[in-house]
Amino acid sequence: MSTQTLTAVNPTKKAGSAAGSFKKLVGNRIGSAVALVIAVLWTVPTFGLFVSSFRPESEIKSSGWWSIFTDPQFTLDNYQQVLQGSTSTNLAVFFQNSIVIAIPGTLAPLILAIMASYAFSVLEWKGRDIVFVGVFTLQIVPLQMALIPLLRIFSGTEVASMFPFLSLWTAHTIFGLPLAIFLLHNFMSEVPRDLIEAARIDGAGHVTVFLRVMLPLMLPAIASYAIFQFLWVWNDLLVGLTFSGGSRTVQPLTAALAAMTGDRGQDWHLLTAGAFISILLPLIVFFALQRFFVRGLLAGSVKG
Repeated sequence: MSTQTLTAVNPTKKAGSAAGSFKKLVGNRIGSAVALVIAVLWTVPTFGLFVSSFRPESEIKSSGWWSIFTDPQFTLDNYQQVLQGSTSTNLAVFFQNSIVIAIPGTLAPLILAIMASYAFSVLEWKGRDIVFVGVFTLQIVPLQMALIPLLRIFSGTEVASMFPFLSLWTAHTIFGLPLAIFLLHNFMSEVPRDLIEAARIDGAGHVTVFLRVMLPLMLPAIASYAIFQFLWVWNDLLVGLTFSGGSRTVQPLTAALAAMTGDRGQDWHLLTAGAFISILLPLIVFFALQRFFVRGLLAGSVKG
């Protein structure tokens, strides 16, 4: 009786196992196909922009970039005009401005957020949860509401004249802090308390725990937020136009591209070269830190 039962049951188990393997195989293939389609949809326009930036002006205005496969014509005149041209089209200065704005605009909120997240997740003090909720709710405050008050604070002051980029650094730091504190706090809250208690038993103070225990474990989260913040600051146009005061010595690269689009929208050969220059550094930053990106993003978004 038992032998007949096993004989009757085993084919069902094999069929169920085969069905599960088939679904898993199909699911993996579908996921791979979707990922491949997304990669192609993202890569093809970028490749077309890259190719167009090296094509002569007459070719850009008369045919699409795919015509290079039948009639390849390339030139460096577009980049020469964009980087060494007149004041309105010389993007080298604006590229330097964007670097000067983006690096402090990324490091300042990151450093403050790391220290604040340690205070909110490890230190115990009265009203900690209330203050954290207040910081979290600042994320819903529209950016446009704070532009005019901040502009009035910096406009016409001696500090603004001595440090022309200070208003941009302050604005990006303030606008990026709430999300940075929220993400890093969530990541730090997942660190086992046993590690902190073991360090405290060994005589480590808060500075030692922060530098030797927390910081090494938080590298994925720090890198993921650094990517986000750098991309936001680098691609920003509203804050750059508002706080630069129309001065070309302070305006970021996005403002120069916007002006070129409005004033010289017919010069596609210059716009393609300028657009590719603007995405070059963000691509380098992303690929340099991509191994930390997914781990840090998921770890900071699971626990609230």
